[in-house]
Amino acid sequence: MSIAELFEDEVVTKALVRDVDLPGGAGTMALITLDNGFDHTKPNTFGPGGLTSLGEALDAIEARTDLAAVGVTGKPFIFAVGADLKGAAMVRTREQALEIGRLGHAVFRRLGALRVPSFAFVNGAAMGGGLEVALHCTYRTISSGVPAVALPECFLGLVPGWGGTQLLPRLIGPQAAIKLIIENPLSQNRMIKGRDAFAMGVADALFEPADFLEESLRWAARVVLGEVAVERGAHEDADWDKAVADARFLVDLKLRGSAPAPYRALDLIAGAHAGVDFDAEDEALADLLMGDELRAGLYSFDLVQRRAKRPAGAPDKALARKVTKVGVVGAGLMASQMALLFARRLEVPVVLTDLDRARLDKGVGYVHAEVDKLLGKGRITADQANRLKGLVTGSLTKDAFADADFVIEAVFEDMEVKKKVFAEVEEHVSAECVLATNTSSLSLSEMGSALAHPERLVGFHFFNPVAIMPLLEIVKGAETDTATLATAFAVGRTLRKSSVLVKDAPAFVVNRLLTRFMGEVIAAVDEGTPLEVAEHALDDLGLPMSPFALLQLVGPAVGHHVSETLHAAFPGRFGVSANMAALVASGKPGVYAPDFSLDPEAVALFAGGTAPSTAEEVRRRVLSALAEEIRLMLDEGVVAAPEDIDLCMILGAGWPFHLGGITPFLDRAGVAEPRFLAPGVASVPVQPLA
Repeated sequence: MSIAELFEDEVVTKALVRDVDLPGGAGTMALITLDNGFDHTKPNTFGPGGLTSLGEALDAIEARTDLAAVGVTGKPFIFAVGADLKGAAMVRTREQALEIGRLGHAVFRRLGALRVPSFAFVNGAAMGGGLEVALHCTYRTISSGVPAVALPECFLGLVPGWGGTQLLPRLIGPQAAIKLIIENPLSQNRMIKGRDAFAMGVADALFEPADFLEESLRWAARVVLGEVAVERGAHEDADWDKAVADARFLVDLKLRGSAPAPYRALDLIAGAHAGVDFDAEDEALADLLMGDELRAGLYSFDLVQRRAKRPAGAPDKALARKVTKVGVVGAGLMASQMALLFARRLEVPVVLTDLDRARLDKGVGYVHAEVDKLLGKGRITADQANRLKGLVTGSLTKDAFADADFVIEAVFEDMEVKKKVFAEVEEHVSAECVLATNTSSLSLSEMGSALAHPERLVGFHFFNPVAIMPLLEIVKGAETDTATLATAFAVGRTLRKSSVLVKDAPAFVVNRLLTRFMGEVIAAVDEGTPLEVAEHALDDLGLPMSPFALLQLVGPAVGHHVSETLHAAFPGRFGVSANMAALVASGKPGVYAPDFSLDPEAVALFAGGTAPSTAEEVRRRVLSALAEEIRLMLDEGVVAAPEDIDLCMILGAGWPFHLGGITPFLDRAGVAEPRFLAPGVASVPVQPLA
């Protein structure tokens, strides 16, 4: 099968050419506009058809002798966002994979080999192969309004395979290139904006969106006429070698060798110092296109790009009530983070309440300090900073919620405390005000049992840090009505969170699975397994944190409290560790000292067991327990489908993209019956457990 047949459903991005007279008598530019015929909601991508169209445009351009320059730009708001991933997922032979890499290189490199200079005018989003098109050009301009510049391939299990690993480090230096090629993709696929790309040296000139193309053409004319000389820095051997070595160390810490793509990218970047080697890129791309990681990564990518944007079970957004003011009960760190997020995204007044003036002032002060940080980083203007500070206020009494449409509590995780808070709030708010709880494990139905209007209570579970973690578990109680649920989803969407509807079940999804995970590890240690052995038994998965490091982050008291809640609900599967209780009583923050070494006194609290397990036994125990718990959650209807559990774990617990979601991974690992196979991923083999 040819690669054209693999991409038979390709939406072809055409290379449309027109002549432009450059200002100042600089001559004629052949300007190529990349356009797939759709608006910005369907971005330009490259499959064989798109590459062929660009190649044919270059054939015609190369035949001309009257041109002073060649330019490439995109349709409104979009430059190009890379390869057609649907077709890439269909590759079945290594020769097909090699052909894809070679075709991209053969077409793109022609932009840098023309007899006249080439210019990329990056007017909109430029990712993956789209950014690589620009890198092959002689010069680049970029719009300050560009929202996303990225090389996300390592995020998906690939490497930039059409020149990125070879050209970018030679352009901006290895350290900056590693940030774009490896560090950002491994940090939840972080993107940078047009101004950032210019500051890094990716582009040679920066212009405002309103007259971007006109200013880019004027700048290009000055370059052609010799009035502007573009200077680029050199990069020393020591800088290059050190940057690669430092990055390899960090990748080892993050992934522990569990994903091949970042390591292949580092090898390619290291080799680029000696000279451009596109053949090496082709070989790496071919290996990775044939590997397990890509298919798993594409499944994960599809979840966060498609399912997350159309949450299963979400009511019609037309049923949502308008939110013009938000109340936050509590003024601690979590409450303050929420207040800032509501103010920034909803742009409505937000009032925090607390019983203690000092605590209240501290909470509002935190918000103002964070606003100042955003201003200092250039993320907001002075006017925006003043407006945000004005939106967030504090009150010692709950009558400040009288005109609020949405009130969320962020008080101590205790049922009686939360009941008391909502009873007080209900005295002051309107009949249609949504009451939301940020509980991580408690029953909504019980919480609302004493309310006059339990139908307006909904779970709104954020993850810490609130501004960064993308998941929002929206919990439907037994009485929660459709308008309340629709409002919760509408607010979550405005907050730019990925919302998943979950049933009112103990600890919902993420905390239930993490507590089961932690419980099995702690139980193994209680039984006599050395803490270091249990702590690192699952390192090969590349999880963002080891179990006891995660415990240190959430705090032993919180972890122990959630385990007690789940033990009360499911005593046969969730235990309560006496050793954990001793750790909480000791007041220690966890088993690690401030220098990240193990604290001998804390570790000693777990001594005494007489039935140790091996690392492999701990690994199997944990994965089998997770498979059992997920099966039970699906049987209970905690979420609509296995994909929702996968989405929750990826976005809320940092489950690695390269594993392709927790449910298909557990199926492939052989620890569960293949009853919740994820479409398109179940056939991907992994190393089975011994």
